[in-house]
Amino acid sequence: MANKPYIYVTRKIPESVISRLKNFAEVGMWNREETPIPRDILLNEAKIADALLTMLSEKVDTELFEVSTNLKVVANLAVGFDNIDVEEATKRKIVVCNTPDVLTDTTADLAFSLLLMTGRRLVEAVDVVRNGEWKSWSPYFLAGSDIHHKTLGIVGMGSIGEAVAKRALGFDMQVLYHNRNRKPETETKLGVEYASFDKLIKQSDYVLVLTPLTKETKGMFTKDVFKKMKKSAFFINVARGPIAVESDLIWALKEGEIAGAGLDVFDQEPINQDHPLLHLDNVVALPHIGSASVETRTAMMKLCCDNILAVLNNEKPKTPVNKELFQKI
Repeated sequence: MANKPYIYVTRKIPESVISRLKNFAEVGMWNREETPIPRDILLNEAKIADALLTMLSEKVDTELFEVSTNLKVVANLAVGFDNIDVEEATKRKIVVCNTPDVLTDTTADLAFSLLLMTGRRLVEAVDVVRNGEWKSWSPYFLAGSDIHHKTLGIVGMGSIGEAVAKRALGFDMQVLYHNRNRKPETETKLGVEYASFDKLIKQSDYVLVLTPLTKETKGMFTKDVFKKMKKSAFFINVARGPIAVESDLIWALKEGEIAGAGLDVFDQEPINQDHPLLHLDNVVALPHIGSASVETRTAMMKLCCDNILAVLNNEKPKTPVNKELFQKI
């Protein structure tokens, strides 16, 4: 390993993807695909690593940075990076990278699919057939809610939000959005309408959460917010679970304050079969698969590798999170 940098990958990924790293560096890798790396092993590897390729399941915090004497870059296999203390990394001049853009359309596909599944009760319908419960036909048998000509409220209008809006417009939906910054160009290009958070919550038939998890957005959806939504409205979250207060969401679903929820993310992941949300018929639950297509996950892995190689070669990576490290003084 002398004279060669050491890169550690915290989950098993294909040899074909990391072969470029092996041509340049020594590469270590956790040998499980579905099981997260134990904390003690991660810390031991971080002690000698020049680069880490991490997953959302890894907590990259002050404790890890303090034992990392050589660490130069953390490449996170996600567009989100709430598992990383970016401020601490920046203080130590450690580059943090993510994987935006390459997953935009794939995540938008999933978000709109989840909206369809939830509104039209598709999971319930599949279960009825599989369980031999389809005995007859009746006018309101598994009748759900229309999607076309309804109002979609998007909270967090980034590139994924814009991609979802395009799909929604194909269904003749009216699209409202709320964002930290108003986006006039997007309004003109797509014909979407900016709305205050309060207006969006009250008027939308489907509320779709796409905002990042930050100090400001954590716990954004509370009991009071759910009370303001239409009783016929659906809550769709493909961003991060803690953006909603999960106990308040469960209350709203049980009390009929909202019609249903489609969730790809949860407060603590993974959830098990005893989770209270799974006991509600008006919930569609997915295992955090927003960007999970073979093509997109492979592209994300390759982008992580590109970023690592760039930093270790003293070049600017493609998608740094702490861009200030590259600002000219």
